[in-house]
Amino acid sequence: MNKSSNIHRIVFTALMAAVVYVLTQLYIPLMDSKVHFGNAASMLAGLLLGPWLGGAASGIGAFLFDLNHGYGIVEALITFASKFLMAMVAGLVAESYRREGSTLDGKGHARLVLGCVLGGLTYIALYMLKTFIKQHYVGGVPLDGTFTAMLAKLPATAINNGFAAVVTPIFYVALRPALNAAGILDRLRQKKNA
Repeated sequence: MNKSSNIHRIVFTALMAAVVYVLTQLYIPLMDSKVHFGNAASMLAGLLLGPWLGGAASGIGAFLFDLNHGYGIVEALITFASKFLMAMVAGLVAESYRREGSTLDGKGHARLVLGCVLGGLTYIALYMLKTFIKQHYVGGVPLDGTFTAMLAKLPATAINNGFAAVVTPIFYVALRPALNAAGILDRLRQKKNA
């Protein structure tokens, strides 16, 4: 792996972390939560950078957003882990397509969509688990109140991740030709012995 490829990976990871941070700020309030574009940016990081760097970009951007918006270090660390895993799952499912080369056929599109759907479902499960633990074990809320709180948060997070699962593959397909033409995707994909 050459030094130039490492620099490209670091720069692109930082860029995607910044995109996640900025797009998380664009939101529409919905009930007790918000619908934002941060999850789409997180999944896009997983698709572009692969599972590990994409997960890192997603987690770092979301972590910094939480810290800068008063959520506290524990909440920010939980957000880092859940956003990392969301992008990682999306990236892992799409990774076999990324290895196949530059042809984006029906199978490639299906992997992109499936990766985003599974990444979104991963995030929903983790968000519901966090809500359950925070309400019941930390807050001492009885189970019926805990489930009510979870149900109140479920629509916004489902809409968030449904939206992200739809638009992220579209963004990826739209960005891909320009990134290929600039040679960026090749630099991000180079392996040690390539």
